[in-house]
Amino acid sequence: MADAATVVLLVRHGLTPTTGIKLPGQAPGLHLTDEGRRQADVAAARIKALPKVAAVYSSHLERARETAAPIARSRGLALRIERDLADLDIGSWTGLSLKQAARRPEWETVQRNPSGFRFPDGESFPEMQARITGALGRLVARFPGQVVVAVSHADPIKAAVAQALGTPLDLFQRIMIAPTSITAVAYRRSGPAVLTVNSLAGDLAWIGGGTA
Repeated sequence: MADAATVVLLVRHGLTPTTGIKLPGQAPGLHLTDEGRRQADVAAARIKALPKVAAVYSSHLERARETAAPIARSRGLALRIERDLADLDIGSWTGLSLKQAARRPEWETVQRNPSGFRFPDGESFPEMQARITGALGRLVARFPGQVVVAVSHADPIKAAVAQALGTPLDLFQRIMIAPTSITAVAYRRSGPAVLTVNSLAGDLAWIGGGTA
């Protein structure tokens, strides 16, 4: 049909040694734990049940690539890199523990008014949201009416969901995105429809090969 949806499966990367402990940002060299690799295999098995997947994309960061690899392998697809799926660039906050970050006076702004905050030497939340939604827009244009996997990070996925729902960015912290959770958004010219958020178990076959 002329306005068939492109369904994007937004997958957060699996568990790493810093998950819930430190803010890694875009620092290189962070890999999945053994549990994270197991989680990635589970996500791959869930996505394998779909009738068709046109492409698998990933952030360039190792933890995302390592999550995307078994998904691509299970579908017999090459893994493609899209740098704009990367995590929020938190600049000089990179490597801070969550406890250290929470003690900073700016932390309340990060939580309650993120639209007004830019990380020192990094990017702002609105810039990150524009980056991730721009990347998804390119995928939708490239694969009309098909299903595409995009492996990314918690904050970008939350920002993409907020945009799809029409939720103000200042409320995006209310959206929870767990490691290797799957969030599905159907994009049409008439607007997006959020099919599922933060899905960690269950059959995805109902998503099908695109939603008319």
